[in-house]
Amino acid sequence: MVSRHPSIAFRETTKLFGEVTAVDAISLEIEDDSFVALVGESGSGKSTLLKTINRLVDPDSGSVLMEGEDVRCADAPELRRRIGYVFQGVGLFPHMDVAENIAIGPRLSGTRLPGERIEELLAGVELDGSYASRMPSELSGGQRQRIGVARALANDPHILLMDEPFGALDPVTRDALGKRVRALHDRLGLTTVMVTHDMAEALLLADRVLVMSEGRLAADRTPKQLLAGEGGEIAQSLVAVPRDQAEALAGLVG
Repeated sequence: MVSRHPSIAFRETTKLFGEVTAVDAISLEIEDDSFVALVGESGSGKSTLLKTINRLVDPDSGSVLMEGEDVRCADAPELRRRIGYVFQGVGLFPHMDVAENIAIGPRLSGTRLPGERIEELLAGVELDGSYASRMPSELSGGQRQRIGVARALANDPHILLMDEPFGALDPVTRDALGKRVRALHDRLGLTTVMVTHDMAEALLLADRVLVMSEGRLAADRTPKQLLAGEGGEIAQSLVAVPRDQAEALAGLVG
């Protein structure tokens, strides 16, 4: 019987920044097709841990494995072309139109993305083909972030990393784009890891929530388990925020 490796595995992964231990000996596995949210207060190490997957940050000790292989054994640019990456700032090239921005990853690997594929990627984020010829300056923040998601999927990655992808968006746009990303995750069979400060977002979108504190893993639970009171004090302090907000809103209606 052929053994299957987890999509991503951390083995005693540790990262230091001077005297600060940003990631402190994290060990965990992320299985294929799972949607995992990394949550925690600012400075808890969640973004640093995420970036060790695509080698934007290399650990000082321990390892990160992707499908059983140490990511440090891979060429960093080639590795990043195999992993979709969406971040808050989007980073669209202002001198390129939307089609060129979406196609930049395949282009760097020597592949031309046909117009039909660009239209398909735009449709996946609920934008029509007319957006292909627009410039980034003509787009709203939500539209730019949708283009960022389409660009991240252009190389047909199996792994999608998102670092506070919706943080700068208004609540309505944020909710709609979150649901769209979750639908894409399910339809494309992705393994998704999302960093967010928003516990409500994590609970609504993810299958598994990893709570980080001071570089360590404070909790690893499903949304239902967290809502049932599991995960410990740090996790429950984060869950309390959306719960209290929901109760306050219910009180206004009552």
